[in-house]
Amino acid sequence: MYLEKFRLDGKVAVVTGGAKGIGLATADALSEAGALVVIADMDGATAAKSAEALVARGRKADHITLDVTDPRAVERVQAEIVKRYKQVDVLVNNAGIAISFVPAEAMDDETWRKVIDVNLNGVFYCCRAFGKAMLERGSGAIVNIGSMSAEIVNYPQEQVNYNASKAGVHHLTRSLAAEWASRGVRVNAVAPTYIETDLTRDVAMQPEIRKHWIKGTPMNRMGQPSEIASVILFLASDAASLMTGSIVLADGGYTCW
Repeated sequence: MYLEKFRLDGKVAVVTGGAKGIGLATADALSEAGALVVIADMDGATAAKSAEALVARGRKADHITLDVTDPRAVERVQAEIVKRYKQVDVLVNNAGIAISFVPAEAMDDETWRKVIDVNLNGVFYCCRAFGKAMLERGSGAIVNIGSMSAEIVNYPQEQVNYNASKAGVHHLTRSLAAEWASRGVRVNAVAPTYIETDLTRDVAMQPEIRKHWIKGTPMNRMGQPSEIASVILFLASDAASLMTGSIVLADGGYTCW
């Protein structure tokens, strides 16, 4: 009974930024649970290769190119996916960027806007387009990728743009959850710690930075993409049927100190 609740057989899931890192691990997890996963990524070539790799392993996967900062493109992609597969049951808003080590007083407008546009505006555009269709059907699950950076201020890197964007994602998640709960659409978020991906590897290997990151984490390590994907699978499945508006910290205990 309980394990069956984690199954996603017959469901269609879209993962933005799904070509690599946490997004690809999420596509792997959701497809293993039985979903047909559409990898939506700005890097269309890598998205295609990632989808092909899943199909080669016996999974159901597709790909589509998407720039989440373009609201009209988001609407077109949503319509195209629904045209292909009739519906979208799960949306994972994973696409995100970080431009760190820029003090606030030295941050130019472009650097501020770029991070806010991808991390916050992009999440809203996708929630709006895919959520509208879910509301019309009366069912759906949305999982946004926030960050522990919405709860704390990271050290030693200065990144007011990233921190503010992720705080916005957390409250956007709660706001949408409150609006849509009575209409069958759940909206939750995961707030990861530092995760070992291609985007963080070079920075994490700098001894002084890694010292601060690990020292601040009770588990004394960084996380793995698969560990975040597991939480996303739970929130996307019926195992989390009573959860909406939740921000699930997966931070190795970082925010405990």
